[in-house]
Amino acid sequence: MTRDILHNFTRKCGGVKDNLLRAMAKLLQLHDDDYFVDQLGEKVETNVRCSYYPECPRLELVFGLKPHCDGTVLTLLMVDDSVGGLQVLRDGVWWDVPIVPHTLLVIIGDQTEIMSNGFFKSPVHRVVTNAKKERLSVALDYSVDHEREIEPSAQLIDEKRPALYMKVKVKDYNAGLYEHFSQGTMVIDTLQI
Repeated sequence: MTRDILHNFTRKCGGVKDNLLRAMAKLLQLHDDDYFVDQLGEKVETNVRCSYYPECPRLELVFGLKPHCDGTVLTLLMVDDSVGGLQVLRDGVWWDVPIVPHTLLVIIGDQTEIMSNGFFKSPVHRVVTNAKKERLSVALDYSVDHEREIEPSAQLIDEKRPALYMKVKVKDYNAGLYEHFSQGTMVIDTLQI
């Protein structure tokens, strides 16, 4: 990708991200539709990841990407229109994410699960390789400024539904992500109250 194309793509996806976050705040009936957008802060961290998964005839030996949750606010994923591979864990079963050509797939991250007090869930997912075809994807991850703290919104806490997660500095949370990823555990589980 040339720099101009990537810059334009990132800018347009930023608008999609903001619209999604506003819709999510409305869905939760928060007083401010910009609640999640504002939580990102002035220094929203945006990462673009281009992934290439070559064909692999010995699927039992290789994961494209092992099971994990995204430690972000959300991920916008542009996937290959002809090759699947993304799977989501639900009730102990791995489900293939259907291929819908020319769409962006939205994956809720741990930071949103924390800020929404568990109303939005960060799914455990993985990528498996394909025996006969290579697969490409482009992911844009959006994360709260690493110097800020995140916690459940006070508007989503009451006597019937107390806070489910502790307050955490994003920098500390991110440091734990890599340690837990290497161990096959989820860092968000360590913040549950």
